[in-house]
Amino acid sequence: MATIPGQEEQEIEEDASELKFPKEFEQAETLLNSEVRMLLEHRKQQNESQEEEQELSEVFMKTLNYTERFSRFKNRETIADIRGLLQKYQLHKFELASLANLCPENAEEAKALIPSLEGRFEDEQLQEILDNIQTKRSFQY
Repeated sequence: MATIPGQEEQEIEEDASELKFPKEFEQAETLLNSEVRMLLEHRKQQNESQEEEQELSEVFMKTLNYTERFSRFKNRETIADIRGLLQKYQLHKFELASLANLCPENAEEAKALIPSLEGRFEDEQLQEILDNIQTKRSFQY
């Protein structure tokens, strides 16, 4: 974006519905709640196996509890399958994480929760994606 001398560069107003995010997020990767849960559980296990166990912070424990409650996928294989499935489509990383974390039941719900999907996918195609996610969820062990 060109700037006129003496004027500050205008910042892009963030708007997730239009997939406009601050610069800090351009190179950042998204994680699914299930992936965060796995990372936190691993960290907790590491802490418990140390000779001098350190007390985990309240924020850590609250985040772990949150991810345990809202994780949709129980194991690495299912998470990898879901990521692989969703990466086949032209989804923004925000949309990919949102679909996997929210697991909407139908195209209408998906578009209401993730407005950027509106106009990018036909309802039938979006429903097929959602059905595939639900199928993978139902076959987790």
